[in-house]
Amino acid sequence: MEKEKEYNPISGYLMLSVLLAVLIFGIYSVIMVPNPIFIVLLVLFTVLMIIGFVIVYPNYSSVLTLFGKYKGTIKKNGFHWVNPFFIRKRVSLRAQNFDSEKIKVNDKLGNPIQISVILVWKVENTFRAAFQVNDYEHFVRVQSDAAVRGLAGTYPYDNFDDEEAEITLRSGLNEINHALEKELSERLDIAGLHVIEARIGYLAYAPEIASAMLRRQQATAIVAARQKIVEGAVGMVEMALEELNKKDIIDLDEERKAAMVSNLMVVLCADKDASPVINTGTLHQ
Repeated sequence: MEKEKEYNPISGYLMLSVLLAVLIFGIYSVIMVPNPIFIVLLVLFTVLMIIGFVIVYPNYSSVLTLFGKYKGTIKKNGFHWVNPFFIRKRVSLRAQNFDSEKIKVNDKLGNPIQISVILVWKVENTFRAAFQVNDYEHFVRVQSDAAVRGLAGTYPYDNFDDEEAEITLRSGLNEINHALEKELSERLDIAGLHVIEARIGYLAYAPEIASAMLRRQQATAIVAARQKIVEGAVGMVEMALEELNKKDIIDLDEERKAAMVSNLMVVLCADKDASPVINTGTLHQ
């Protein structure tokens, strides 16, 4: 496989000076001794010289071919002159940003989700970018789409249905972005493209299941909160009974302990403030 090689062109200012000198001499010769053949040669020489001039802007390059053979790449910016028969193709070396559209895919568990990718890339090998693929920018779009589809099918969106999953699309963004960057680097290397950064730009459930999944998340959060509240309430009731018994404030039989535990659990676990009831009689009334 032919590799990228840098081409050192002739200074454009030098060749422009040569062209002006030849034109001045040619025009003077035509005026002194008119000759049709000389005029044709002078015009042909001028046209070829002008065609050979090339300007390379900063962070751009010019890929050169001669009758189908790769001759090199000009990466030095400035005003240059090359063989007028060279075919030149401009290739940008600037970092480019690609924000893909939201696509609908299925995660590892088959749930439909919407996902997009943000990719920062640049051309690193101009030979591969120019000749290994038809259109390297279109290649980036297609391969990014394929990579994000493959990634989404490898991990679950969350661990509701797969509690053993350590990495999910929603919670493991660092690992997911690293895996996406590695996948895209391998895919785009064939086109001589370097991946600077790749990350998930958008991630959500598909609209048809989004509301159901939201209710499911809310229910899970409520259950987890209730579990913490109950654990705390049990600890507080246990501590209260121990303190009452330790300080010998009141002697409670099993029935009274059960009533006290019931009342404390209601007060501590209720989602609304308890309404106190004043007992004006004895404990048994």
